[in-house]
Amino acid sequence: MAFAKYIKNKQNNMKVTVVGAGNVGATCADVLAHREIANEIVLLDIKEGFAEGKALDIWETSPINLYDSRTVGSTNDYSKTAGSDVVVITSGLPRKPGMSRDDLIATNAGIVKQVTENVVKHSPDAKIICVSNPLDVMTYCAYLTAQIDPSRVFGMAGVLDTARYRSFLALELNVSPKDIQAVLMGGHGDTMVPLPRYTTVGGIPVTELIAEDKLNEIIERTKFGGGEIVKLLGTSAWYAPGAAAAQMVEAIVRDQKRVFPVCAWLQGEYGMNDIYLGVPVILGKNGIERIIELDLNDDEKALLEESATAVRNVMSVLDNMNAQEA
Repeated sequence: MAFAKYIKNKQNNMKVTVVGAGNVGATCADVLAHREIANEIVLLDIKEGFAEGKALDIWETSPINLYDSRTVGSTNDYSKTAGSDVVVITSGLPRKPGMSRDDLIATNAGIVKQVTENVVKHSPDAKIICVSNPLDVMTYCAYLTAQIDPSRVFGMAGVLDTARYRSFLALELNVSPKDIQAVLMGGHGDTMVPLPRYTTVGGIPVTELIAEDKLNEIIERTKFGGGEIVKLLGTSAWYAPGAAAAQMVEAIVRDQKRVFPVCAWLQGEYGMNDIYLGVPVILGKNGIERIIELDLNDDEKALLEESATAVRNVMSVLDNMNAQEA
């Protein structure tokens, strides 16, 4: 009992910062607080009083939901984030009508670059989780800016995408989502690569429980899961992305060694170099502790390479912008 209390106290000495107090960031902070994943959770935003208000609102639920994690708000004062163990970056603008992909990349890259510079300045040992879109290239931007080991800079995409995939399967099969395990790889978007061969329900291969055509429908729905939410709400999702980011933070803070698909920097894995791409990893106190290389068949390799090509095309936009500024 004493040991368990010691472990909890050790975990609660951790400090987590969420940059961006919008829907995704505030949801992430709320989940972190409710689960008592860190002693202090700092919510930061550039809008005056916005993060302070969100943090105060979350803290006022503590007597109701019975937790002790403190939430603190800050208007662009990174000194309050100093010494953070994990930083989640959700900052950025959504794509607006008439805005090209390149415009979106230029705008959000500028934001992510500035945020990352401040994060590294005040929390040089932090693990950085990027949630900003376009996810793959913004994670790449954070890595180029931070100039730290890539095991400490990665993106949240696969955790969200597999959650959608598993939730859709649970509905179709009328089973608990708790019993569904899945792996999904590639870029965050319509070129993502769900892997039915590595999808199980209570240890049973999903292909034994569902017809191929229905499974393919679910895979297609997963690829466009974010767009489905946008059509329904008129804005991007936030409950699932916020919770997915929080789950990654928990794996790091509690050194859980969880196996998650995350956007990671590849250096030879899967035959690819110098690219941020979604792959399964072991996530623990050091960030990405190991990239897991699956034995993909020819069809799966082809899909992953197709996805990588799409991601490289977007990364090249940022590279060209950086070259012009140099």
